[in-house]
Amino acid sequence: MKPVKVGICGLGTVGGGTFNVLKRNAEEIARRAGRGIEVAQIAARRPNPKCETGSTPITADIFDVANNPEIDVVIELIGGYTLAHELVLKAIENGKHVVTANKALIAVHGNEIFAKAREKGVIVAFEAAVAGGIPVIKAIREGLAANRINWLAGIINGTGNFILTEMREKGRAFADVLKEAQALGYAEADPTFDVEGIDAAHKLTILASIAFGIPLQFDKAYTEGITQLTTADVNYAEALGYRIKHLGVARRTDKGIELRVHPTLIPADRLIANVNGVMNAVMVNGDAAGSTLFYGAGAGMEPTASSVVADLVDVVRATTSDPENRVPHLAFQPDALSDHPILPIDACESAYYLRIQAKDHPGVLAQVATILSERGINIESIMQMEVEEHDGLVPMILVTHRVLESRIIEAIAALEALDDVVGNVVRIRVEQLN
Repeated sequence: MKPVKVGICGLGTVGGGTFNVLKRNAEEIARRAGRGIEVAQIAARRPNPKCETGSTPITADIFDVANNPEIDVVIELIGGYTLAHELVLKAIENGKHVVTANKALIAVHGNEIFAKAREKGVIVAFEAAVAGGIPVIKAIREGLAANRINWLAGIINGTGNFILTEMREKGRAFADVLKEAQALGYAEADPTFDVEGIDAAHKLTILASIAFGIPLQFDKAYTEGITQLTTADVNYAEALGYRIKHLGVARRTDKGIELRVHPTLIPADRLIANVNGVMNAVMVNGDAAGSTLFYGAGAGMEPTASSVVADLVDVVRATTSDPENRVPHLAFQPDALSDHPILPIDACESAYYLRIQAKDHPGVLAQVATILSERGINIESIMQMEVEEHDGLVPMILVTHRVLESRIIEAIAALEALDDVVGNVVRIRVEQLN
């Protein structure tokens, strides 16, 4: 049987890793796929010194690959929203299967891309778009297909996790750790997507669609970054028995789907709370399997290439199957997707960590308790610190029981209006994940 011919678009970190893995493990991959896989063309603006391409034809124009009649599968690894979007649609139009690691592309344009792929009878595979080398999409879409997924929660951005780990373990300030992350290549020169939660929201959007059978709706995901976190809050959380993680949470409720990315306190004894450095982890709770945890490298040359090549093997295996009988892109059959709405953040429910800076006057705690009680907010624990010498204020740390976000917003406004409360009340959501 003649080999499947592949075109790789983008020879950066992941593209170079994909070429290397395909070359190094060619025999093993062919045994798994049932036929050989040949990289017949590469589109790259510049060579990759970590990748020996030999006699493989190279072009500077990515559309040469999409239009090449010899190419069976286009691997899109250029990233971004616009050019990658055009490339993928052109490849599909030309009847080629597509493998991509582009989470932004899938989260924003996936509904359109999948519809076009179904029309043309081709596959779009995207395992590497979420959590690098962790096969979490396949696990949810296929391994947990018997389950009604209740919720999932993930540390799905390694840069943010590295920063929070350094802040907790070494007491360093956010800005200092961010500079180191940039120097180490973990963060871009413009780190906005990582530290503001946009990258994680792209990935969470994809996971939620697969878990709950809903269309991709990135524009409805709530995102909150980690730029305002202080070492004081990291330390207070630790004293209360929690770790702060930048968490993506998707939860099914009777009213709709919660889809949110934000700093989160997690009990320190949870496995996911002990995922440190640049590592990723996704926890999935299903009604039959219970809770499962998927852990591993969320980025990197060969971990991500591992997922790209696994998708490629799946595509090769499926090329002889009837398009109607292939695994659906978003796990559920296209005509069976749910219209369950995405909830606005004020309709979501969580527990909360509150840090209040108060004047050292009697009766302040009673006022705080009254404000919370009037809004049906119960206190789980409270910690009042010593008076701070530099400003004479008393930090009061509270953890509440679960409550609607709208109620906590009202309570915070009332707390900040008290004469004895100075500055803004710090609020961080709390998830038990049990």
